[in-house]
Amino acid sequence: MPNRSRILDRIEEVADRHGSYRVEAYVFVMEALQRAAGALSTRRHLAGGELLDAIRELAADRFGPMAGDVFEAWGVCSTLDFGHIVFQLVDDGLLRKTPDDSLADFADRFDFDEVFAENYFHNQA
Repeated sequence: MPNRSRILDRIEEVADRHGSYRVEAYVFVMEALQRAAGALSTRRHLAGGELLDAIRELAADRFGPMAGDVFEAWGVCSTLDFGHIVFQLVDDGLLRKTPDDSLADFADRFDFDEVFAENYFHNQA
């Protein structure tokens, strides 16, 4: 396995080449993937919805109600944007996909404002 700095270099190259999202968004996806994979009892492929669940949980833990604002600053405005990031990482060989994986797996899975800000403040009441 390539060392961590080489992986980060490759992620930066992907982000620079595509220019749509900040490198932090790519790194965040990789961190969420690692977190989700670490929680599994056996090593296996994660589906898009599972990765989005991990992204949502990590974002809530790390950024709380500001998660949507952080994502927006990274150029990520919807769950589909995370799908684009994943498939860019797949195209560059940093992640793998199965024949069943599709960009559609990431479309309209949840609304950032609803999940992060509204739910946070509702749960605090």
